[in-house]
Amino acid sequence: MKEALPWLILFLPLLSAVAITLFTKKDRGLSAKLSIGAIIGSFALSILFIALAGWEPIKQESMVTWLGVGELQVDFGLRLDALSLLMLLIVTGVGSAIHIYSYGYMHEDRSISRYFASLSLFTFSMLGIVLANNFIQMFIFWELVGVSSYLLIGFWHERPAAADACKKAFLTNRLGDFGFLIGILLVWSALGSLKFSVLEMDLAKNPHALGTLATAAGLLIFCGAMGKSAQFPLHVWLPDAMEGPTPVSALIHAATMVAAGVYMLCRVFFLLNAPALAVIGWIGGITALLAALIAVQQNDIKRILAYSTLSQLGYMVMAVGVHAPSAAMYHLTTHAFFKAMLFLGAGSVIHALHHEQNIWNMGALKSKMPITFWTFLLGTLALAGVPPFSGFFSKDEILVAASHQNGVLFALGVLVAALTSFYMFRLIFVAFLGPAKSPAAGHAHESPRVMTLPLVALAVPTVLAGFWGIENLYGKQFGLVEEAHPSSWLNHLFEPFNHAPLAALAGLGALVFGLSAAWHLYRNAIRDRLPDTFGDLTRVMQNRFYFDEFYATLIANTQDLAAKAADAFDRWIIAGLLIKGGHGTIELFGRALRLMQTGNLQTYTFLFVAGVALVLFYVFGR
Repeated sequence: MKEALPWLILFLPLLSAVAITLFTKKDRGLSAKLSIGAIIGSFALSILFIALAGWEPIKQESMVTWLGVGELQVDFGLRLDALSLLMLLIVTGVGSAIHIYSYGYMHEDRSISRYFASLSLFTFSMLGIVLANNFIQMFIFWELVGVSSYLLIGFWHERPAAADACKKAFLTNRLGDFGFLIGILLVWSALGSLKFSVLEMDLAKNPHALGTLATAAGLLIFCGAMGKSAQFPLHVWLPDAMEGPTPVSALIHAATMVAAGVYMLCRVFFLLNAPALAVIGWIGGITALLAALIAVQQNDIKRILAYSTLSQLGYMVMAVGVHAPSAAMYHLTTHAFFKAMLFLGAGSVIHALHHEQNIWNMGALKSKMPITFWTFLLGTLALAGVPPFSGFFSKDEILVAASHQNGVLFALGVLVAALTSFYMFRLIFVAFLGPAKSPAAGHAHESPRVMTLPLVALAVPTVLAGFWGIENLYGKQFGLVEEAHPSSWLNHLFEPFNHAPLAALAGLGALVFGLSAAWHLYRNAIRDRLPDTFGDLTRVMQNRFYFDEFYATLIANTQDLAAKAADAFDRWIIAGLLIKGGHGTIELFGRALRLMQTGNLQTYTFLFVAGVALVLFYVFGR
């Protein structure tokens, strides 16, 4: 019975998606309940399995042979260790809150059955990545996540912006996935296996088994993470994914799709050598800084949170690059809680203001939406790294690792922390405090309980997750600590200052600086005063450093130009000269030959005599 639980956890959402698509699509209420019941069931079974088997099950892999071709044998298997089990709880737990919230947010949508079928398919795909024990299985579910996210981002496909956004996300991810697939093939060609446990064992015995391919394989595999986790320069799809419903934004930007890249890097961390990790660290640092700068001048509440997600993903990837996969997973875990809550809080505001998303048309929402405000504030405090909230501890772990490995990345991380504090408190001051800036804000009211209860539920781990010993579980997974050392909550609160005071104090200094600047500029503000000070720089940040325009120009001058050249060659050379030209020549020759068939005896006699004369001339004339 215990061994069957992981399989049930994985396939319950798939059964829900199939049942909704085939049988209950016309019954909106039943479809929603099937999807919600499936993910809550998976969450409950995940808790039950951990209670029975612990964080380190005796049998860590469960598999069946799926495909055998020559020397290649691919198993369909499940990897069960602290890394995958914690991710199970995150995906199913946060996903359950988002599913319940969705029922209230999407209740009036006529396509709600399709929405919940897509949610269930997405959940199944993400659980497949989490539980995969080999590269092939992971890649299959990796692509399924891409397909299901395409369906969710483009859910309102009748809107041109949503249709463009889902295509942009899908195509951008294909670029990263192409490199990921080549990296998988390099690993298989060098080591002869795709199973994670076998690969880890082989590299433990012979660290140089990949030889000269080690760096190339590591960076190509990282390409997959660059796409899914939206790292520079493949970051452009993530903000546009805001065109999907707000619960979809919470699902994609919190614990699931964007987390897949970071999770994959940590799962295959043993494959990454020092040069590859150096590149990964810098890509993460650049992404964190770039996204934070853009977020400073965004006015759409969902886009601010989207760029915040980009920045925090950069933190996580940077942590992997500075040899701290446990810190990356720790921040991924805490970020899942508070960022999901922030997105759902944004959805609550948008719902109350009749789909208004511009923060400069909000204001005075604190008194009108108290539950949304206080939960949103808790999420902001966690994201900004205020002790004792969970984000403080996980962000501190990343800054500590960076301070030990790379001073420049550490300084960059502190700068990003200051920017994070600034743009999040800017959002709080403008949207929730100060005067109401539109009639919709003046008449706002709290969202229904089906939307506020998930916010309250997510507020609990947002506040307390830093005291749950999550870092010790990840540390043991990566061999960084031998055993957990329990201590009082007060000792745990001050442990960062005792262990690495420079990182802790720098993080707090960044927090205070960002909060002070936001207070000075945006307290009771009715317009943004930052452009008055920085002028053109703010315009560049508002326009996202013109990356979309650059890519549009690049594509127009390369892909589009090549497509036009190919079209011209096909139209004029192949279709025109070769096909139509050959056809025309033969037709003209046939028409000329047909003129000789007159049916007149005198003409045939003349032609016969002329032919004989030509033959005689040819024979005797030579």
